Amino acid sequence: MVSRAADRLLIVVSVLEGRYFPKRPKHVLIVEAKFDGEQLATDPVEHTDQPEFATELAWELDRKALHQHRLQRTPIKLQCFALDPVSSAKENIGYIVLDLRAVQEKKQAPKWYPLLSNKYTKFKSEIQVGVGLEADSKALVDGFKAKEAPPREGKVSALLSGLDPKSIVPVLNEEEGYHQIGPAEYCRDYFVLSVTIAFATQLEQLVPGTMKLPERQPDFFFYYSLLGNDVTNEPFTDLINPNFEPERASVRIRSTAHVLQVYLCAQSKLQIHLCCGDQSLGSTEIPLSGLLKKGNVEIDQHPVAIEGAFVLVPPNRAKQKLPQLPLEMAPTVGVSVILQRESLSAQPLIPLNAPTEPKEPQEKVLSPVSRKTEGLQQRSQNVLSQADHSSSTEDEATESEVESLKFEKGTKLKKKADDGPVAASQSNPMGASSSSEPVSAQKIVIPAASHHFCFSMDLRSIRGLEVGFPINCILRYSYPFFGSAAPIMTSPPVEVRKNMEVFLPQSYCAFDFATIPHQLQDTFFRLPLLVELWHKDKTAKDLLLGVARLQLSNVLASEKTRFLGGNGEQCWRQTCNETVSVTAVQGSGNRVAELSYAITLEDYGLVKMQEVLVSDSSQCVGAGQQRHVPHTQPRCAPENHPEPRETLEYKAALELEMWKEMQEDIFENELKKKEMAHMQALAEEWKKRDREREALVKKKVAEYTVLEEQLQKTLRDLDKRERQLFSAESELQRVKKELQAEHERNLQELQDSVRRAREECAHQVELERSKIKQLEEDKLRLQQQLYEAENKHRISEKEFQQYKEQQSSKPEIQLQSEINLLTLEKVELERKLESATKSKLHYKQQWTRALKELARLKQREQENAMAHLKKQQQELEHMRLRYLAAEEKELGKTDRQELEDIRNELNRLKQQEEERKQLQDVGDNSAGRVGSLHSRKLNENIDDYLSRLIEERDTLLRTGVYNHEDHIVSELDRQIREAIAKRNLT
Repeated sequence: MVSRAADRLLIVVSVLEGRYFPKRPKHVLIVEAKFDGEQLATDPVEHTDQPEFATELAWELDRKALHQHRLQRTPIKLQCFALDPVSSAKENIGYIVLDLRAVQEKKQAPKWYPLLSNKYTKFKSEIQVGVGLEADSKALVDGFKAKEAPPREGKVSALLSGLDPKSIVPVLNEEEGYHQIGPAEYCRDYFVLSVTIAFATQLEQLVPGTMKLPERQPDFFFYYSLLGNDVTNEPFTDLINPNFEPERASVRIRSTAHVLQVYLCAQSKLQIHLCCGDQSLGSTEIPLSGLLKKGNVEIDQHPVAIEGAFVLVPPNRAKQKLPQLPLEMAPTVGVSVILQRESLSAQPLIPLNAPTEPKEPQEKVLSPVSRKTEGLQQRSQNVLSQADHSSSTEDEATESEVESLKFEKGTKLKKKADDGPVAASQSNPMGASSSSEPVSAQKIVIPAASHHFCFSMDLRSIRGLEVGFPINCILRYSYPFFGSAAPIMTSPPVEVRKNMEVFLPQSYCAFDFATIPHQLQDTFFRLPLLVELWHKDKTAKDLLLGVARLQLSNVLASEKTRFLGGNGEQCWRQTCNETVSVTAVQGSGNRVAELSYAITLEDYGLVKMQEVLVSDSSQCVGAGQQRHVPHTQPRCAPENHPEPRETLEYKAALELEMWKEMQEDIFENELKKKEMAHMQALAEEWKKRDREREALVKKKVAEYTVLEEQLQKTLRDLDKRERQLFSAESELQRVKKELQAEHERNLQELQDSVRRAREECAHQVELERSKIKQLEEDKLRLQQQLYEAENKHRISEKEFQQYKEQQSSKPEIQLQSEINLLTLEKVELERKLESATKSKLHYKQQWTRALKELARLKQREQENAMAHLKKQQQELEHMRLRYLAAEEKELGKTDRQELEDIRNELNRLKQQEEERKQLQDVGDNSAGRVGSLHSRKLNENIDDYLSRLIEERDTLLRTGVYNHEDHIVSELDRQIREAIAKRNLT
């Protein structure tokens, strides 16, 4: 039934924005949404961290379809892709699954959905999506454009271009018997839409094992709705071999090709259900949008059709998670949908060459009246190999073939029905002749789905004989399924010995037969071909040596090759070459020999004729035949008594007895016929039940096989995961051991570094201590020298005092002599002074060099100490490093303090020496009263002393170790000032 405009809804998915995406400047983002096989996509947006999609995607459906989708839990899947515009590479980032059951008609706030299976593992990408239901208040399909429509008048074209596809509703006109689609004043062309259900296969796969059918024989039928009319075909009871006549349902339509094309595109699909009572076992959908295409005028020339075998899907497959059946086991229904103009439909589809029957086959016309006709069931096994629901190929049974077969079957049925009265009319209750109609030939009815097969086998060679004597080999086999139970043998016998291979003569045989492919596969899988190996002896009885089992099902697994038959039709060929062992029939079943053979199976397609006449040598006598005894005229009896056999009573009794025997024979024949009919009915019912059981067992085996494969796959995945976990654990243990070893190695290196640093520090401390000890010894030596110099100074002062006293007490002669002596002493003292001055300069140079060396050593020691401290700071712990650095710093301070004390002591000694020299100069000045020469030399000594002090001060400042604030430099400045003052005084 066509849905009203008020029941049309829109499922609107709003893809608003995203967040937590990485930035990829050279890529764009696309979101694709898929629902009910229809896919929509957003516009590409920049691949930023917060992409803005701002797109609404909508699907149109009615409330009934929405309810069905909610029952089946049909999801809405959104997939996010990263697209490279340069290379067009499409990269899947993740997906989102929306539940249709949560969608409501009232407006809902959008939600953030995280991407599942996100490729960006470091980012938790999310997309804001809103889902809602809206009433379909506006047309989703744009109106027609005048330039795209066929040539029409301007007014009609403008009107048709403004039609809303959802407003096109078929209206039944019961008076004239058609459905009006479109405006009646402009849509005036008549069309005929026909739907034919021709055959069905593998319907038992639609009945689940848990479903309980009615105890009485259930009725199955196909149901569909055509322009609001409910259509069902003739019910049938056998799902394994469904026996129903093809029925065609036709409706007349008054419209135009363009309006009809818009209407079919809006309707989209035709649903056909297989029902049992009020329950749907499965359904399929046939797309109607392909019947008419925009701008195509093909329908004006010939009918357009959609034909093929469509797979029936259980309504709860998604809910029950049923396994996907193989294509050859899938339930299918053969459907033909034909649309044509009424002028073309008045002509026959295929010219009928048979004589005209008094009554033509009728179709089922849905409106305004309905009639029913019977036709021939047409099944096509070739169509089952097609994977999609597209139109059938050339080798499929088309609607025209169905019509021709209908006519042929109708002719035969009528002819057979006419033969019955003729045979009955010829049976004379008084006569004794049988019917003249051909009752000696029986008819074998071949199922419509039967294929013409040709099976050929070539027993090529025998080798590897394990018998202790040479044999005369013949091979013998039989396979009643091929139509003949007679054994096939090779001839003549050939001699076979050990370690030799013999090719068999006249070993090729081919069988032509007709059967259903499913039955062929079942027989080949169940029954192997047994080839017997016989030893033919001229003097003794033939001996059976062994039997080889040939699995004929192997040829079904080989590759199919296509070839052309004698009439140009496409055929298929499968070939298999194998070698099997011949096992002994007696003993432990050891191998006797090896047999090489080649088998070929050729499929010539459907069998064209449906009945085959088989000759029979026996003639049947009519059941109503009677022996006729001519009546003779009674003669007058002679006077003597007649013979008892000649009396009328005897003849009447004899005729009565013969009539009784004949009636008994007739009764016995009728009983036998009834018994045969009952036995045949029981056999048919048994075969039917057996086929049902076999079909159910095969179905269960297929389901269990699929489940077993899934279990095996799961076990393989678990095994693989366990191996991965084991390898990951091994890798983790290895990494842990490596890290532990590296940690121990680093710890050992650190301990070694600490030990070496401690040893170096201890060594440096020992060196410094030895240096300090040496300095202390030098200090003691200098102190001893200073003590000796002080003693000498005191002695010199005493002598000088004595000398002064002597000078004051002696006369001038003594003075002169003393002057001379003093002059000599003076010369000696000058010499000593000069040598002392030179030694002083040398000492000064050495002292300067020592100071420079000390400064350099101090700087080098500081640099070494700093480098050593830095190295220790990198290797040792911070507390130890600070402690060692503090200790080293304390030692440096101690050393500098000791050096400062030594320098102060040296300055003190130098000052004392200067004071002693000054005292000597004062003595010289007191003695210089004797002459001006001595005074002049004293001034020169003061100048030299002053220049020496200035030079020493400048030398100390140039070293960079001392500055003007140091004690030694301040002392030199004081002495320089005193020397300048003394020089000014003198």
